[in-house]
Amino acid sequence: MAKFGVSQSVRRKEDDRFLTGQGRYVDDIAPAGSAIATFVRAPVAHARIESIDITDALEVEGVLAVYTAADLDGKLVNTMDASVVKNRDGSKGAAPMRPILAADRVCHAGEAVAMVVAETRQAGLDAAELVMVDYDDLPVHLDTAIGGDAIHAEAPDNIAYDWAHGDEARVAAIFDGAAHTVSLDLIDNRVFANPLEPRGCYAEVEGDRLHLALNGQGVWGTRDALAKKLGLDKSQVRVTNPDVGGGFGMKSFDYPEHFMTAFAARELQRPVRWMADRGEGHLTDAGGRDLVTTAEAAFDADHKLIALRFHTLSNLGGYNSGYGQFIQSELALKVMPGTYDVQDTFFHVQGIYTNTTPIDAYRGAGRPEAIYAIERLMDQCARELGVNPQELRRKNFIPKDAFPYTSAAGELYDVGDFHRVLDRAEVEADLAGFEARRAASAAEGKYRGLGLCYYIESILGSQDETTKIEFVEDGSVNLYVGTQSNGQGHETVFAQILHERAGIPFEAINFVQGDSDRIAKGGGTGGSRSVTMQGNSINATADEMIRKYRPLAEEELEVASADIEFDSGQFKVVGTDKGVSLMDLAAKAREKAMAELLVTELENTVAARSFPNGAHFAEVEVDPDTGKTQVVKYTVVDDFGVLMNPMLAEGQVHGGVAQGIGQAITEQVVYDEDGQLMSGSFMDYAMPRAYDVPWMHFHTELVPSTANEIGMKGCGEAGTVGALAAVTNAALDAVWEAGVRHIDMPLTPVRMWTWLNEANRHAAE
Repeated sequence: MAKFGVSQSVRRKEDDRFLTGQGRYVDDIAPAGSAIATFVRAPVAHARIESIDITDALEVEGVLAVYTAADLDGKLVNTMDASVVKNRDGSKGAAPMRPILAADRVCHAGEAVAMVVAETRQAGLDAAELVMVDYDDLPVHLDTAIGGDAIHAEAPDNIAYDWAHGDEARVAAIFDGAAHTVSLDLIDNRVFANPLEPRGCYAEVEGDRLHLALNGQGVWGTRDALAKKLGLDKSQVRVTNPDVGGGFGMKSFDYPEHFMTAFAARELQRPVRWMADRGEGHLTDAGGRDLVTTAEAAFDADHKLIALRFHTLSNLGGYNSGYGQFIQSELALKVMPGTYDVQDTFFHVQGIYTNTTPIDAYRGAGRPEAIYAIERLMDQCARELGVNPQELRRKNFIPKDAFPYTSAAGELYDVGDFHRVLDRAEVEADLAGFEARRAASAAEGKYRGLGLCYYIESILGSQDETTKIEFVEDGSVNLYVGTQSNGQGHETVFAQILHERAGIPFEAINFVQGDSDRIAKGGGTGGSRSVTMQGNSINATADEMIRKYRPLAEEELEVASADIEFDSGQFKVVGTDKGVSLMDLAAKAREKAMAELLVTELENTVAARSFPNGAHFAEVEVDPDTGKTQVVKYTVVDDFGVLMNPMLAEGQVHGGVAQGIGQAITEQVVYDEDGQLMSGSFMDYAMPRAYDVPWMHFHTELVPSTANEIGMKGCGEAGTVGALAAVTNAALDAVWEAGVRHIDMPLTPVRMWTWLNEANRHAAE
């Protein structure tokens, strides 16, 4: 049992097929003979559409159809759905209509205005070039700032929402009377998610039903939206997710291409496929982050934190995306005010429309942004107060004996031992040897800095999850789950959990996910929820299955229930070696036509959320001659509660930190003054390379969660949540003695070189 049970570093069973080219990705499995969809996209950021002429495009050989917004009337509701938050005054945030195909105007470059369906990709591209659109340019608003010509009438001054949490007047009074106050202005740069597999889908008509396959992070929301927009019953729509090559939140909501591909398949009564290339993805994938924050802290004379205040302007792009308004407001709030024992806080966010691609979830979805602001602020406070940054944090940590602790945001932190985790991190990071390493860097003409981020994050998403366990004729067991793997290793870890709980042989477990026909309900994947919610659901379903089999075990063993125990996949007679395995009982049930025993399905609710937390120490070198900033040492100590598979958890942290280093140093989405994307390829958008990411030292100090039976906490986004501030704090520490007093992500060579030279110039004046 131990070899494949929980808390074992079992190698990923799915990797055999991935590494041998046997993965089933959406563009691999589209039906033979599928027509190809190509989208005509706006070349301008803001304009009225005066006319669209598709005449010449229809003449291209191989073109089957060209669709514009007018063709959707009465057939497909031409609007994208998005949620909105409540404003400070109780009203709802702005909800301007976002079309699937633009009808009257476009609000960002790359917005779809028409769709060509052709026999070949080349014919579609040729025809798209011949779709003539007459645009009348409108003023372009790009700054994440209030004011300018309104993009939408529903949003004067381009304010999409004005949201706040906390007592503004009380916090202001505390700041006015505080012994010390510190303020810091921060920019959190826009980035792309860049999954290995770009977005794509195909659609086909199956009798009177419609099947849409897409590389998403769940199927049920898309099924419901597709049925609604096409005027179908949900039972007429099937949505599937095959293997998915990365999601990072960016694939967790609907896009216009999904609906148009399905629409075209119904219109043409043949399969239609669409796959973005990388440039199209950069132009149209929802971006991440992109906000400007003023962060403020108030302390008493003893450096005890007594109040926090944050004012944020959040770029939403040209429209509301699915969760866009919630990311920097409700979701960021989940981790406010971090790990610190302060109850007087005011958190104010205004969403701003700009003529850029919409912003939505990206790994962490609000929590990396919030922790970045808090932990950059705490380092700034330590500098201005003249105290050690670790000790300032220790002084203000929520104490261990205060848990369960209700934060200023109203979140119930179940458990935590932040002092213990930080103590371990200081040892593992070898802080005692840092000054020697700094001196060695200085001898080579480089500045070296040390940065800390102590993060906390909240699991998000539905706290309900479904599981079905089915014994099949060949002797294997189908495990149906409501989450969706995007590369995290779900197939392995969920089999481990079922094997541990029910003793079903690890190799006999078949993994089934991502099919709205075969799985009635699920929460999908996002917000670090999957293993916690699905793992607890698997255990509850396994317990119910074992309960159902107990009467058959009594019959086979010819003893009363009180004399039977279940252990390691067997019902055993207490005190003897007599027993019968669950797998043998399943075979008996099949022989006896006891169908009710062959399938067990359950929906389970986890009563509360858990809160992963941990300490990240980064060491950064800066070359003053070139401005190059390099992370040279990285140490993580995490509290993820009880680990299901330590190796997979470490892999998740490695990936998250790599994405954090990318945003901190190299990545940035750039638009010119006309709203044209300047970072539209990997020639212009700098993804981190292997040499940008050092080996990460990963350790755990586990404090089991009391919020769920397993005692685990999510780990999928923790690496990114901690990395942004750790790296940036380290970089500022590196150049502080050179006179640099403020830096913002990304820490590109030209920016760092400029800051250093400006500091040198000021010093010389």
